[in-house]
Amino acid sequence: QVQLVESGGGPVQPGGSLRLSCAASTAAFKLGWYRQAPGKQREFLATITSGGTPNYADSVKGRFTVSRDNAKNTVYLQMNNLKPEDTAVYYCNARMLLSTVDFWGQGTQVTVSS
Repeated sequence: QVQLVESGGGPVQPGGSLRLSCAASTAAFKLGWYRQAPGKQREFLATITSGGTPNYADSVKGRFTVSRDNAKNTVYLQMNNLKPEDTAVYYCNARMLLSTVDFWGQGTQVTVSS
């Protein structure tokens, strides 16, 4: 089991930035971020392996940056130039090596509005 706790969400104006954090209870091979807007399916945003290899959804490339601190078992999502359509609940995700089991955090709300 991996417990994940997100933080850093909140309201922000269009064009603004936010940095989300997710602390994991133990080391995980892959950590990442997803989001779910009202009435929509959960959407992949970015992942990063323990070796530091990132992977991004095309929709956020160039605006979002994923990073991790292995010493703290923490993953971050730096979000820049935020748009109203980025409004969603953002979820942290973890996977262990050679596993297909997903662990999820409780989510943190991001609201982009003027």
